[in-house]
Amino acid sequence: MTRTKKPSSKKAVSIEDVARLAGVSITTVSRVINKFATVKNKHRVKVLDAIKELKFQPSVFAQRLATGKSNVIALVIPRYEGVFYSFYALELIRGIGTLCSVLKLDLLLHLTDTRTRLNLKGVGGVIFADIIGNRHQLEDALAQNVPCVVINNYVEDLDVSCIAIDNSGGAQTAVNYLVGLGHKKIAHIAGDLATQAAAKRLEGYKHALKKNNIPLGEEYVFKTDYSRGQARIAAENMIKAFEPATAVFVASDSMALEVMTVARELGKEIPKDLSIIGFDDNPSGLDAPVALTTVRQPLIKMAEESVKELNRLMIKDKDTKIKKALLPTELVIRESCRPL
Repeated sequence: MTRTKKPSSKKAVSIEDVARLAGVSITTVSRVINKFATVKNKHRVKVLDAIKELKFQPSVFAQRLATGKSNVIALVIPRYEGVFYSFYALELIRGIGTLCSVLKLDLLLHLTDTRTRLNLKGVGGVIFADIIGNRHQLEDALAQNVPCVVINNYVEDLDVSCIAIDNSGGAQTAVNYLVGLGHKKIAHIAGDLATQAAAKRLEGYKHALKKNNIPLGEEYVFKTDYSRGQARIAAENMIKAFEPATAVFVASDSMALEVMTVARELGKEIPKDLSIIGFDDNPSGLDAPVALTTVRQPLIKMAEESVKELNRLMIKDKDTKIKKALLPTELVIRESCRPL
């Protein structure tokens, strides 16, 4: 069979071009690309030579259609302002992206506005980075039998794998530490309570106070949206109160650093006048005027475990058992707290 001339370089090379140049069928080219063992060696050589000569880039979607499987996973993150400056989001993307590379998985990042329906065509599985107003997207994916894993949210009422942080336990550890230093007037600057993480941290704060027989003063609880702007307002109100707190547990390091800045602006010394504990273990806490004591959450481990779990679900059958895990936190003691 004669080989035809190469297509014009101005035109994108297609699988049909490869088949014509190799003198074989499109099906044979597809089987070579997808490494089917049934292809005759002489045909395989012709196809590989044609691919090399044409510098053909096989379509990932075509490979998926041929094999019936997809190696693409989608990471769905609820959209919020400053997402690409968020330590939390960047750590998740770094951890998930690194393990995807190791496992030869393609990663598709989707910032969702929560209202639109996800396009899951060609996607082998989905990692949901928390569920904040987009539960319907998770339920829709599950209804389509798409393997799913939820991170940073322990989902009890759906048959879905989830890997979350023990936020309540971490908060209790932080408050117990402050109590152990002699503090009784302990405030809490909470994050956005629409998130499970913030709600659990508030729950842990209240539980620790109760366990230590310290009355809960609602005037010591400040609810924010996780922003530094609202953290600043909360810090000003807390410090200027009639009976100000001697210690504060803050729901994120970013907000805790803002609290530290406000306290210093108002003439307070850290930790002499106010002990502060954050949550995250953001490296920026080490660069503060006073190194921030914080609750370390294993974001990279959570990210990597989510990829491992999703990969397991993708290569197993539909009856594979799901996994629900709660990862422990660690209190990192630095310089921002002192005995009362």
